[in-house]
Amino acid sequence: MAETPGSDEQWTQDDHVVAGDLARQAGALLLALQGEGLEGKPLGAEGDRRANALLMDLLGQHRPKDRVRSEEADRDEHLVDAHGRLWIIDPLDGTREYGEIRTDWAVHVALAVDGAPVVGAVALPGLDLVLTTGAPPPLPDLPATPRMVISRSRPPAFTDAVAGALGAELVPMGSAGAKISAVVRGEAEVYVHAGGQYEWDSCAPVAVALAAGLFASRIDGSPLRYAQQDPWLPDLIVCHPDLADDVLAAVRAAGVA
Repeated sequence: MAETPGSDEQWTQDDHVVAGDLARQAGALLLALQGEGLEGKPLGAEGDRRANALLMDLLGQHRPKDRVRSEEADRDEHLVDAHGRLWIIDPLDGTREYGEIRTDWAVHVALAVDGAPVVGAVALPGLDLVLTTGAPPPLPDLPATPRMVISRSRPPAFTDAVAGALGAELVPMGSAGAKISAVVRGEAEVYVHAGGQYEWDSCAPVAVALAAGLFASRIDGSPLRYAQQDPWLPDLIVCHPDLADDVLAAVRAAGVA
């Protein structure tokens, strides 16, 4: 690992620590807010606002020279250059689930360097858990019957075709961070999304997934790139590496790619 930002790798172990600490602090704030009497959409909106303010303030303290891209508000106007360091944050991934006091919501803090998702932390406050690239969990064993996480409210049209080709069980779940984290944690083996997302929806969990040895790509198998001029990132696959070829083939056969 490089010793100082700006060297060949441009990130340090301290970046992993900062990402984890920030995600943890935002998660604690959001849990505390759930006890203040708000419910539903008002709770989600206030959670978004407060968590974003906290993360932007903390990044200003710890990484004042870095650019930041947030779902709620960018710190810098000049974010069109994919080179260098860019923090990509989602202060509250799964606003609906958070407002319903479920556990399948998350906080994302990631660092992309030259477009690559190299540092990430995903806080799952409802589970009292923070997943980080600094200490990723071991690669889970592959079960006989794979499990495929899907949206609990809007499962995509290709779900049955892909799951059928893989012989996979379906596991409905909330936020994108919760779904990818389920694959990281060995609670599922496949996540395929093609309905449209933004960079902040996946950068942190993808960074953790890659650090844990999982496979992650666009649905056509090309690498996931972040810090792009347009933050729209419409599709992705995260899965156990032993299933990567089968998942890509199933997606192609279903006419998704």
